[in-house]
Formats: sequence, structure tokens, C-alpha cells
Amino acid sequence: MSELTLTLLRLGFLALLWLLVLSILAVLRRDLFGTRIARRTPRPAGGAPATAGVPVAAAGKPARRAPEPRPGPRTLVVTDGSLRGTTLTLGQAPVLIGRAPESTLVLDDDFASARHARIYPQDGGWFVEDLGSTNGTFVGSTRIDDPIRLDAGVPVRVGRTVLELRR
Repeated sequence: MSELTLTLLRLGFLALLWLLVLSILAVLRRDLFGTRIARRTPRPAGGAPATAGVPVAAAGKPARRAPEPRPGPRTLVVTDGSLRGTTLTLGQAPVLIGRAPESTLVLDDDFASARHARIYPQDGGWFVEDLGSTNGTFVGSTRIDDPIRLDAGVPVRVGRTVLELRR
């Protein structure tokens, strides 16, 4: 083998070793510092401005609309864990809970999976289902395997975080 070929092979091998070291450092950094939690600002459904669809009276002021009765729970409250006191207003969209940044409720909890659980509306009630998490989802003190209907005030444990539906 020529000296040029041998030098090129050595440089290629050195570059591969550096790529391996850098990828190991990236994985270690992600494990040590966890998922970056981005602050989100609430946005009206559909991304429309907050005044869209509000009836306007003759004087240019918004007219009062009678409140629509909504049976059942209206908020999801974190009662224990690192996000204690956090509340989410429930709408018609499901709430994805986990460590992944695209989750609706992003947990900074080592015992929660990236996509841990989902709370969703169905048939006039709210249901919770485990999404194949490692440590499981608990309703009360029972680990669930299948979707189960949630009542207001019943604790749901996801890792070290405890949630409740409230009216």
C-alpha cells in the first residue's frame, strides 16, 4: 500500500472516532440535562384572534353572550410533582402527557415516558389511557392497561406527577 493511501485511511478512521465521541457526548448531555421545556402561551382554538366570532353591539362594544353550560370537568390540575399548581383548561382536544416536547403537558419527571398517557373526551366524559409507558399510569391506586373513564377528583399518577380533573 502506498503511503498516501495509508495516511488517508488513518485520517478517515480518526474522523470516525471523533464522530463516535461527539455522538456519545450528545447522548450524555441529553440524559444529564433532560428535555428542554419550552414556555407556551395559550392560543384560542384554531389560532384565530381572541375577538373573532364575538358578536358586536351597535355601539361597537362586544355584546354579552350567555354562558354555555358545560357538564363535567373543565380543568386538569397538577396536584403533586414538579409542576404542582399547573392547570390546563380542557376543550375538545386530547391532552398528551409525557416528557416529549410535543406533549400538551410536558413533564420533567424521570419516571415518565416520552409519550406516557393521554386524556381524551368521549361520549360526554373524559377517559385516560396508558400509551405503553414503562412505569405505568395509575388511577387511584390501580394500574390501568385499558382506557378508563375519569371522574372529577380522582387522582391520576404519571411517574411522580399526580393529576386531577376538576369542574
